[in-house]
Amino acid sequence: MKRKTSVSKLRLFFWLIAAGAILWSAGYGFADSGGSSPTPAQPREGVLDLIGQNIDFVFVTLCLLSVIGVTLIIQGFIKCRRDVFMPPESINTMKELIANKQFKELMEFTEADPSFVSRSLNPALKRAPNFSSMKDAMETAVGEQTAEQFRRIEYLNIIGNLGPLLGLLGTVLGMIDAFQALHAAQGQANPADLAYGISKALCHTMLGLLLAVPCLAAFGVLRTMVDRLTVAGALMAEELLLMIKPADAKPAAVVARAGASPQPAAMIENVRTPPAPAPLATQQG
Repeated sequence: MKRKTSVSKLRLFFWLIAAGAILWSAGYGFADSGGSSPTPAQPREGVLDLIGQNIDFVFVTLCLLSVIGVTLIIQGFIKCRRDVFMPPESINTMKELIANKQFKELMEFTEADPSFVSRSLNPALKRAPNFSSMKDAMETAVGEQTAEQFRRIEYLNIIGNLGPLLGLLGTVLGMIDAFQALHAAQGQANPADLAYGISKALCHTMLGLLLAVPCLAAFGVLRTMVDRLTVAGALMAEELLLMIKPADAKPAAVVARAGASPQPAAMIENVRTPPAPAPLATQQG
């Protein structure tokens, strides 16, 4: 109960930070700096106005990555839950099937159930009755499931690292345009125009950082959650496998006795011994 409460508080804290960053970026351009007020001829433009004037391929790419990042964050927090990795109803069903020795039904249930524990236990059931092979198959399945869970959230790390790079690319392109305009004016351009062009170019950097910060923060939180849940799921799968071990020992012993070769003593008893040769003195007489 404490773990669920801490996770919910962490999610709420994360979403508050993300919402605050969005509201700050949206309202920053409309707030006065407290310095010299802008002249009526050249009113100060907000950040949103500057962004609207920089709609290019970098801006479109950052917007698409933002949509993808938000989608991955929402899906990650929905799927990285204990009820998804280890549903209580699935665990109880598997324990009942094991207690009733319904191993065929258990294999069918784990084949259809998409939970982490079922997908880890099903390959082990297919290796019965050799317990060592079952354990190796389960360890391999746990490793594959863990790697798959980490691959799902790895895209957030990629987007978070691409955001500042794309923002820097847009800034460099904007700076090139600004200095080309200065060169076209033979160095006689108004410094205000140059500063305005530089401020427009820096908007791409801001957008890249606004994309990177939530994605990297969510990736760090989700990575910790996945690590904790996969370890718990592996322990639960191992516990269920140990519950099967006493049940599979008897069939293995029965099969071994049924398929055993005849004992050497019995084989010796069934062999007819040849008659002993007559004494040498009797044969001479």
